[in-house]
Amino acid sequence: MRILLIEDSATVASQICEGLGLRGHDVVAVGDGAAGFERARATEWDALIVDRMLPSMDGLLLVKTLRSEGVRTPALFLTALGLVEDRVEGFEAGGDDYLVKPFAMAELVARVEALGRRESRLFSASQSLADLTIDRLARTVTRGDRIISLQAREYELLDALLTETPNVVTRTMLLERVWKIRFDPGTNLIESHISRLRSKIDVEGTAPIIHTIRGEGYAARLG
Repeated sequence: MRILLIEDSATVASQICEGLGLRGHDVVAVGDGAAGFERARATEWDALIVDRMLPSMDGLLLVKTLRSEGVRTPALFLTALGLVEDRVEGFEAGGDDYLVKPFAMAELVARVEALGRRESRLFSASQSLADLTIDRLARTVTRGDRIISLQAREYELLDALLTETPNVVTRTMLLERVWKIRFDPGTNLIESHISRLRSKIDVEGTAPIIHTIRGEGYAARLG
């Protein structure tokens, strides 16, 4: 991915460039809001990472102006402002995702890579993993010759996992994508749904596909 990072902290920018670079991504870092805005509108990027508090042009205005000009590049906001209203402001300005500082590099990488895949996912009518297939037009799921009946949340959960396969999807990402919740309620909501989904997908005699990755989240993968 070609990623534009607009972040005025040289230390944070260096860490992000290193973390994404280890994944093979090409990151260009800009430390000024106005300069970042010009780079974002002049070149095609796969994703933008934008700090909210920037010199010369703040991140909210930057993304909002890009959207008004028709630039649809997926944008992830970085900020120390973690209140619900702060997150809402970010999404209303046109941001696609929001990560509060300090953050784990693995979380940033997962979110940025998910944004990069978003456009292609919109045009993918179906997807398969081994003998498991999800048809997004018909909203049906099959494994081999077996038709699997899923409740709405179970379907969305499986779809979220398959679109990121074989990558790990964190709890926070699942809460945001499936339940539209932008905070962790501290319940076993995800665990109970994963358990029911696994009981329908990974029946006896089939290779496990739904995996719990301890300390990280969940993934749809073989083995």
